[in-house]
Amino acid sequence: MHLPLNALRAFEAAARHLNLTRAAQELHVTQTAVSQHIRNLEERVGQPLFRRLPRGLALTDEGQALLPAVAEAFGSLQRALEQLADNRPREVLTVGVVGTFAVGWLLPRLKHFQESCPFVDLRLLTHNNRVDMAGEGLDCAIRFGDGAWHGTHAQRILEAPLSPMCTPAMAHGLAHPADLARLPLLRTYRAEEWTDWFAAAGQPCPVLRGAVFDSSLTLAEAAAQGAGVALLPVKLFTRELQQGRLVQPFALELPRGAYWLTRLQSRAPTAAMLAFQQWLLKQATPGASGALPA
Repeated sequence: MHLPLNALRAFEAAARHLNLTRAAQELHVTQTAVSQHIRNLEERVGQPLFRRLPRGLALTDEGQALLPAVAEAFGSLQRALEQLADNRPREVLTVGVVGTFAVGWLLPRLKHFQESCPFVDLRLLTHNNRVDMAGEGLDCAIRFGDGAWHGTHAQRILEAPLSPMCTPAMAHGLAHPADLARLPLLRTYRAEEWTDWFAAAGQPCPVLRGAVFDSSLTLAEAAAQGAGVALLPVKLFTRELQQGRLVQPFALELPRGAYWLTRLQSRAPTAAMLAFQQWLLKQATPGASGALPA
C-alpha cells in the first residue's frame, strides 16, 4: 500500500498551525504545494479534513480523528532516526534506588530518560537505603541522607522535607497542628521525626499511637487507606495528592535530608553514568522539559 507521506506531512503541519502559509514556511515549500497535498489526501480518504475560514483553517471531525495518529507516527519516525544517528555503543547502567524514590519520582519519568538517552540500557535494583555498591555490582546508587558516605562521591538530587499527609476525610477538622493529637500518627522507626515536626510547629508531641512501618511506601498506603496520619516526603507522593487519595493539611515541612546519586570514588564515571547524572539533575530542576509537577 502506497502511503502519501508528503501529503501526510503537509496535513500534520497545517493542522498544527491551522495556517497554510506557516505550514509552507516550515516545510520549505510553496503554499500552493501544501494546498495540493492536502487536496490529494482529502480525495484519497474521501472526506474533507479542513474547513477553510477567512483567516485560517479549522479541522473537521475527520481531520481531528486523523491528526493524533499522524502526529504519533511522525514522532515515532523522528525518535527512531535520532536513535540510528546516535552512534555511541549501547551501555548497561546498573543503578540501586531506594524504593520510595523509585516509585514516587523516578518511574513516572523513566520513559523520558529512555527517549533522552537511548544508548543506555538501564537496570534498576531497589533497596531500603542500605546498599553495597561493590558487592552488588552497582554502577551507582540513589540513597537518602546527608551525602556523607565514606569512600563515596555524592551528588545532591532532590530535597525531601516531611509533612503530615492523610485522607481528605481525616483532614476535616484539622485546623491546627494540635488537632493531630486525636488521630493515629503513623510512623517509621525514626520516631523522632514526629517530635521534631511538632517542635517546629511550636507544639508538644502527643503520645504516638499509630502503627510503625519500615518503608515510606507502605506508610503512605496505610495513610491513603485511612489508618492514620503519616509524616511523608510530599514531593514523592504528588500523584496521591493529584488523585485525591492524600492531602497535606498543613504547609509546614520538616527538612530531613535529601536524595543523592552516589558512586564509589574509586570508580571512574562512564558515559552512561554521566548521562544519567545530567538527566537526573535536569529533571530535578523545577520547570525542566519533560519533568513532572513537583
